[in-house]
Amino acid sequence: MESIKQQLNSAVSEAMAVISGSSDCNANVVTASKPEFGDYQANGVMAIAKQLRTNPRALAQQVVEHLEAAALSPIDRLEVAGPGFINIHLADSYLLSEANSALQNPSQFIGTSDSPQKIAVDYSSPNLAKEMHVGHLRGTIIGDCLVRVLEKLGHEVVRQNHVGDWGTQFGMLITHLRELESDQAELGTQLEDLEVFYREAKERFDNDAEFATASRLAVVKLQSGDPEYVAAWEQFIDESLKHCEAVYKKLAVTLSRDDLDAESRYNDDLSLIISDLESKDLLTESDGARCVFLDQFKGKDGDLLPLIVQKSDGGYLYSTTDLAAVRLRMAENIHRSLYVVDARQSLHFQQVFAVALEAGFADDSLSLEHIAYGTIMGSDGRPFKTRSGDSVKLEDLLDEAVKRAHDLVSEKNPALTADEKTRVAQSVGIGAVKYADLSKNRTSDYVFDWNTMLSFEGNTAPYMLYAYARIRSILRKAPEVTAFAVSGVAETKERALLLKNLQLPEVVSAVAQDCFPNQLCNYLYELAGLFMRFYEVCPVLKAEDTTILQSRLALSQLTAQTLQQGLDLLGIETLEKM
Repeated sequence: MESIKQQLNSAVSEAMAVISGSSDCNANVVTASKPEFGDYQANGVMAIAKQLRTNPRALAQQVVEHLEAAALSPIDRLEVAGPGFINIHLADSYLLSEANSALQNPSQFIGTSDSPQKIAVDYSSPNLAKEMHVGHLRGTIIGDCLVRVLEKLGHEVVRQNHVGDWGTQFGMLITHLRELESDQAELGTQLEDLEVFYREAKERFDNDAEFATASRLAVVKLQSGDPEYVAAWEQFIDESLKHCEAVYKKLAVTLSRDDLDAESRYNDDLSLIISDLESKDLLTESDGARCVFLDQFKGKDGDLLPLIVQKSDGGYLYSTTDLAAVRLRMAENIHRSLYVVDARQSLHFQQVFAVALEAGFADDSLSLEHIAYGTIMGSDGRPFKTRSGDSVKLEDLLDEAVKRAHDLVSEKNPALTADEKTRVAQSVGIGAVKYADLSKNRTSDYVFDWNTMLSFEGNTAPYMLYAYARIRSILRKAPEVTAFAVSGVAETKERALLLKNLQLPEVVSAVAQDCFPNQLCNYLYELAGLFMRFYEVCPVLKAEDTTILQSRLALSQLTAQTLQQGLDLLGIETLEKM
């Protein structure tokens, strides 16, 4: 199902193709920047005119005349502007029809894709040797937003939580774990804080030669499938996953154990990756390690940069596992593979993708995309840490957010019951953390600031949740409506609000394509602002005419519905009252 923008782009592109005789035409329809430029603007005529070496305004006029002859129902009028832009004004009758269709069928408002794909989204990816910390926040919630958006559009989404559950560090953890197994009560207490457990094991590994030897032996026994060591490993993994699941539950993230894509899954395939690279003459030995050098990757000194796939001691690396994962995704007929991973891994993924293509592990039928994101910074301009310099546990940060939200809600609305305050605090606190992140351009770093994210002013979750709750309050006070229907948009603010509501599907499509959730946040913020301005100048509950009252209530209902759908795609729960 096409959005308004897609419908217009198709119609104008077809007209351009007929007039120009060129099959390769893109109308490049965009949302108009100002009302005087119409509702949308087609900017693609100039490019075709340049190819044909003809006057762009004259070509644009021919396109307009062709469209006018077709008398398309969405379009009220067209006009040529500037060097060859086409301003598109939509018909009010069309807008009303689309709005009422959305009110009658809310679940179908965001249509599904005409070309659904199978898309793998690799996100969150905690290291199971430790608890999740603030560095995992962005990858987890950006990835979850993307899978929500993609599924809403009808794509088959394969969630993949590529957890680190294999390797040398697990030898020391298993050894430490086995020594505690005789005291189950002590073991449970120890595993309640994985960070402490990890530090104790690491300290013993660094300072106790006997323990270090036992740890290395544990790795060998684990990798050879020794039942006792595998059982200890499984117990530690199970406890680690419980910590992750607690965080996912608080964040309302849709990952489950069924979505695990553990490194251990690829263990048997890693030697095959090396032999396949060798058979394709792609391997070079460098300082004992086996590497792939490709001409497009060079350092500042001009030397080729290696992708190391096997260490000098025979061990494998993330690059080897990632190559195995790419090959598996090809075998599973994945169309797009999105890696929601820190921007600091950009070179790594560029090299992995290039090597995968060079080695034939993937081809052009699989789009490999690194969805990079920046770092959460503290007020000192450095990566966000505790005062002692440790990583901030994600669970602790979320608990603090809920506590601060509870204090804020209790101050602003003391009349709420204790249960209501708890629920509002949960939604506002978690929503504030998620929205503060998702509303930023994902490629940029941002400063973590409690005061900003919990503010009821500006582009924040509290403001958005309040806007929704306020509309719901208006609707509760209104006379009962049997069926919502917008019957007119005589006022400028009414029409602007109606059009903005109808643009949600195109924004969602853009997020699916470009993977920038802040586009959706910006849209919702603009929508909420338009409602506030509409409500100031267009009486709703005090409208004297019953028809106008009913129509404006319907427009309010549509806005609430749009806000709720948009916030749900961000993974944020709305509130009926605050």
